[in-house]
Amino acid sequence: MLKNQAELRAMHDARQTDLMNAVFETQESERRRLAEDLHDSVGQVLSAIKLNLHRLDKNCVSEVSQPLLIDTRKLADECIQEIRNIIQNVLPPILTDYGLLIAVEALCTKVENNTHIKVNFTKNFADKRFSNEIELALYRIAQELFGNAIKHSEATVINLNMALQAGYLIMEFKDNGKGFNMGDVKQGFGLKNLQSRVQLINGEINTYSKPLSGAITIIKLKVA
Repeated sequence: MLKNQAELRAMHDARQTDLMNAVFETQESERRRLAEDLHDSVGQVLSAIKLNLHRLDKNCVSEVSQPLLIDTRKLADECIQEIRNIIQNVLPPILTDYGLLIAVEALCTKVENNTHIKVNFTKNFADKRFSNEIELALYRIAQELFGNAIKHSEATVINLNMALQAGYLIMEFKDNGKGFNMGDVKQGFGLKNLQSRVQLINGEINTYSKPLSGAITIIKLKVA
């Protein structure tokens, strides 16, 4: 009986892992499709609008309508830039081209530039590539952690450290926000999604927090 129960648990865990893997693969596939659609359809339409506005500016715009045209061109430029930002967030080419460290550092800079939060990024190793699964999972985890901190923590400083120690890759995310009671955390807070992503790359995740003391999340996985 004990052997059968252990086999059933192993089969259940394997099915759960396969299911989570399928869910995340579907999410990434949808992200790629969305990025391609935005680039090929919306992006091209906006570029055409911008070109037409440029032609109008040269050929048939009066002094009265000139300010309106200038404002419209500015809005088109802002919209094109926002589309680019969305595409980079959904499918960051920097991750594919340059790897995890540079991509995470760029993410830290983006968060700092777009919020009131000071972000400190540190590392103890030079640019190193890992498997696609590890790099994508850790990048999505960093995005999730930043998203949670921005929405919930009221932090003013975030420290993100990545380190290689004794064959393990360690990512430590710490904020100085309001913290929370670990016993009161709900699944919707994002921790379950983080745990699932870490499990798929055979890592471990630990989160520590208490009210008024900020929060720290540590992800650790063997890479050598």
